[in-house]
Amino acid sequence: MTTDTDSAAVRQAKIRRVRPEDAGRMRALRLEMLADAPLAFLETLAEAAARPHAEYAARIAYTSIGSDTAQFVADPGGRLVGHAGGTVAPREADLTVIYAVYVTPTWRGSGLLGDLIDEVAAWSLACGRPELMLEVVVGNDRACRAYQRLGFKDTGVRVPHPTIPALTELQMRRPAKLPLQNRVLI
Repeated sequence: MTTDTDSAAVRQAKIRRVRPEDAGRMRALRLEMLADAPLAFLETLAEAAARPHAEYAARIAYTSIGSDTAQFVADPGGRLVGHAGGTVAPREADLTVIYAVYVTPTWRGSGLLGDLIDEVAAWSLACGRPELMLEVVVGNDRACRAYQRLGFKDTGVRVPHPTIPALTELQMRRPAKLPLQNRVLI
């Protein structure tokens, strides 16, 4: 008998930077992200669903080039199955902030999370930023463990969630380039 995780392990998805023509598929993935993990992102499903396609298209076009912000997707052909973004930190020139990380449930455990983070890390290094940082809602232990396996360490810094005052986020950091012995498949 084959499980979702077993079948995900044999499937392949190309990890690449978004392209302008991805706007429709990216919008579908964004809506899935918000429905599946509403506390992890900075907007609600209703807000995202109400946004006109032209706004999605403009955002995707903007993040498809340049060194200030970028979005990367896992594309097996058809629906996109993963996403991770990176942006320059406003007050730390050597830091890329990772945002909007998501892997479709049936692809979790396939290694896509690590592949997406590696792609953001490579872009960050190419832009001259040797460190990565991300924030996770306190209590999201599954995400914290996954990021720890990818070399991120809890910094001890806690910040208010930007849109839900009752929540707190913890900051995790790691070098953009990890030694080979620290790489794992998750």
